[in-house]
Amino acid sequence: PQVDSANAGRVLASDAAVFLKKSGLTDLVLGKIWDLADTDGKGILNKQEFFVALRLVACAQNGLDVSLSSLNLPVPPPRFTDTSSPLLLSGTASSDVPWAVKLEDKAKYDAIFDSLNPVNGLLSGDKVKPVLLNSKLPVDILGRVWELSDIDRDGMLDRDEFAVAMSLVYCALEKEPVPMSLPAALVPPSKRKPISVPGAMPLIPSSTSTKESHQSLPPVGILAAKTPLTQ
Repeated sequence: PQVDSANAGRVLASDAAVFLKKSGLTDLVLGKIWDLADTDGKGILNKQEFFVALRLVACAQNGLDVSLSSLNLPVPPPRFTDTSSPLLLSGTASSDVPWAVKLEDKAKYDAIFDSLNPVNGLLSGDKVKPVLLNSKLPVDILGRVWELSDIDRDGMLDRDEFAVAMSLVYCALEKEPVPMSLPAALVPPSKRKPISVPGAMPLIPSSTSTKESHQSLPPVGILAAKTPLTQ
């Protein structure tokens, strides 16, 4: 029989899903977290299981593997942001965390960036792809590297985003797992200020394909979204 949902000690799958989504993690990762936490597969978490889920969210956000063995590792508490904010990352990365990309590494990444002939300070996916593939890492890992480093989701990498991508590739080559969501310390300082442009929301269309969205957006809108970063 279904456990009475009015019983306060239980969390239903549907309620938990809404809450866990605010962690900014992908559905794939959240599904894995749920499977590990919902030990008896009933689709309901008791208090203990819900704490396990929260702990796994924290692990994923801090670049640790989503597995029961990570539960004993020390991690900061999970971060949840209001999903209605246009840029999830800008809410989570506090501006005073030093950037994890070291200066001497940044100089190396900048040199590679410049050698790829960026246009208006941006590299398209086509130009970045050969560099990523060159690392000989599995394609699914490289896909995640791209997802994490294209912080403003415009299908292009700027100098800082490219440094994030390179940094993640080098971590993966050192056999460190690529995190499921970008740790606060890796978010470039230039991306940490919440962008307050009126109408910033429609600039990040999730449902329409990128082709359509580029046609429907006036170029001015794209420029307006970029300007606060350069001030």
